[in-house]
Amino acid sequence: MFNVENKTMQITEAVAVETVVRCTEIDVNGHLNNAKFVEYLEWGREEWYESHGFGYDHLEELGVITVVVNINLNYRQPCHQGDRLRIVTSPQRRGHSSFALAQRIERSDGTVVADGVVTIVTVDPDTRRAVPLPEKFAGLFRAPD
Repeated sequence: MFNVENKTMQITEAVAVETVVRCTEIDVNGHLNNAKFVEYLEWGREEWYESHGFGYDHLEELGVITVVVNINLNYRQPCHQGDRLRIVTSPQRRGHSSFALAQRIERSDGTVVADGVVTIVTVDPDTRRAVPLPEKFAGLFRAPD
């Protein structure tokens, strides 16, 4: 943590969660189905939220829910049954009512099999309209340039 203009801010680092590719996740081509990569990224984001004390319930207490508005995903390498994978999530940037998380999926040897950026908007749960990031949550990111 550091102090900027008498405000204590915490800039977070990457959070990782691990999984093993299951036989039920393999497609007709014999590798991990592309849709599973998106699901793995969701697991990574949930772990990132929880590890920083901003699980769904806490965000709702702050008056927001989060909605994914864009996923930019690069598939780099195929994955096969039994591959041990690590989903790594880190804060990339924040705006007024949105933020982006950089994510990558890598094998246990560090080979990146997929990477991307997910853009998320904070939304009022009742009106379903974008609202500013809660101040405490915004502290997880570097200030916008």
